[in-house]
Amino acid sequence: MTKIPHIYLIYTGGTIGMVKDFETGALKAFNFDKLLKHVPELNHLNCTIDTFSFDVPIDSSDMDIEEWVFIAELIERNYEKYDGFVILHGSDTMAYTSSAFSFMFKNLAKPIIFTGSQLPIGDLRTDAKENLITSIEIAAKQNKDGKPLINEVCLYFEYKLYRANRTVKMNAEHFQAFSSPNCLPLAESGVHLKFKRQLLEKTSTEKKLEVRKRFDNNIAVLKLFPGITKQVVESVLNIEGLKGVVLETFGSGNATSKQWFLDLLQDAVNKEIKIINVTQCAGGSVIMGKYNASVHLDKMGVISGFDITSESALVKLMYMLGMKVPNNEFKSIFESPLRGELTILE
Repeated sequence: MTKIPHIYLIYTGGTIGMVKDFETGALKAFNFDKLLKHVPELNHLNCTIDTFSFDVPIDSSDMDIEEWVFIAELIERNYEKYDGFVILHGSDTMAYTSSAFSFMFKNLAKPIIFTGSQLPIGDLRTDAKENLITSIEIAAKQNKDGKPLINEVCLYFEYKLYRANRTVKMNAEHFQAFSSPNCLPLAESGVHLKFKRQLLEKTSTEKKLEVRKRFDNNIAVLKLFPGITKQVVESVLNIEGLKGVVLETFGSGNATSKQWFLDLLQDAVNKEIKIINVTQCAGGSVIMGKYNASVHLDKMGVISGFDITSESALVKLMYMLGMKVPNNEFKSIFESPLRGELTILE
């Protein structure tokens, strides 16, 4: 007989956890200890739910590495006790946090589902209840053998389940706030909850969970634009202690071929500063060498991000630097998918 799944719900902050005081009109934090009382629909799910709330909920704009580690350790301590985890998080930086979690948890055999909302849970037209209820339902979903169907870090928002490290926030107002430009949704919710099982990560449940908590944030993001000056590029690449740069280029990974730019980039590479080439385009992939405007980058050892998102590239860079990956292995490892975060073009 299949056991009833036990889900751990973690509220960090964000719009989803707010309710309106109808006397003052002000928003205040929702009491998740009384979750079932306020969201009775959860009683219809075939699972039990325990909750944990931050003492002081934080806006996702204040989410930092310290908070990532705190939440990760919370899951690590309770990993054997629960069958799935749902993290309620502000939408503004959810793509960053959820991408970071995909790298932090190696050999993950249970679901970690991030969700949030555009309107507070107490609002009349809220999207919070559907996102919350379906995220818990997904976290509780089991195979016929009683093991979790999902064993990766995902993000659920407005009827779609995405691989977390493939997501970007694309809209500040629409309920459909997120997209996954280079990876199809893993599931879609309508009258039925339909999973695309062939797209799900296959993780061995025999290997012991490893939680990696070291990130090195001595990095920068440099977005190229027509007319960018030598002074701007120089100021970024000469930041004291800089170890890596996410370089947002044009089209399929193209950049200016002006000599001053190439010289500055080559100097950075020679100093073993990791340069990650990601496209500014909403979709598509970096293909260094496709045009002359990227041949020089390829030759000097710039690392291709292929179709990785800027958010995922940034946290993967911090993760690999934190793991102290050797210089002679860094490029090949970054250019390989660790958690399904990129697609290598043949």
